[in-house]
Amino acid sequence: MTDLPDYTPPAVWEWEPGNGGKFANINRPIAGPTADKELPVGKHPYQLYSLATPNGVKVTVLLEELLAAGHKGAEYDAWLINIGEGDQFGSGFVDINPNSKIPAMMDRSGDAPQRLFESGSIMLHLAEKFGEFIPKDPSQRTECMSWLFWQMGSAPYLGGGFGHFYAYAPVKIKYCIDRFAMETKRQLDVLDRHLADNEYMAGEYSIADMAIWAWYGQLVLGRLYDAAEFLNVDSYENLMKWAKKIDARPAVTRGRMVNRPFGEPEMQLHERHDASDFDTKTQDKIGD
Repeated sequence: MTDLPDYTPPAVWEWEPGNGGKFANINRPIAGPTADKELPVGKHPYQLYSLATPNGVKVTVLLEELLAAGHKGAEYDAWLINIGEGDQFGSGFVDINPNSKIPAMMDRSGDAPQRLFESGSIMLHLAEKFGEFIPKDPSQRTECMSWLFWQMGSAPYLGGGFGHFYAYAPVKIKYCIDRFAMETKRQLDVLDRHLADNEYMAGEYSIADMAIWAWYGQLVLGRLYDAAEFLNVDSYENLMKWAKKIDARPAVTRGRMVNRPFGEPEMQLHERHDASDFDTKTQDKIGD
């Protein structure tokens, strides 16, 4: 790992375009659109604009779970937003999410379209609307909300912290990797200790499980940052058992596939407009 010379911050920071590693071409210190670009609109009540990162997977897993539970009103169109190409800075996307992050959604099921952004907010909106995957018991509901917001607050240390410096930064900085590896392992221990005495995060399978699994479940299953061995994830036995149980759910498998332009071709469904798309429109079936 590289030992860098000491750095003294200037009195006023100035942006240096191109300084930032793999994602330098899409990082900038200002908000707002960079191009006029309308978003497509399909036939279903819910229009999702996303990518199969962990934050995107949270929402598609929930939508597929709602459909599997018999909620036909949860049908949705899922449109690919390729963040590597800057799709999130198109004017139509920014109109839905001024923060230019996936996922974003339009709910057109009511009298007036409702924009939704931030994955936790989208999940809470859908779960409350369909009365599903939020515990009815007040104590368990509160527990569910606590774990949902724990994920929202904790995962940036895993993704933007550990993931960035371990996998994406242009140089390996020991201090940064050690700092965020320590915090990531602390979080894994939090989950492992809780799951030692609990089958799910909040009594019953809920949006808290889906949200946490998208990040931490996929991490221990070896799907994030190629870091499973580095973090010794097999040592978190309770967390691993829980992750495998959720991973085996058919709706979770489908949710992982939606808006996925990378990985195994049979797991890539770039857009989703009908349940039959999983059988006929994956990348291995349609080719280039």
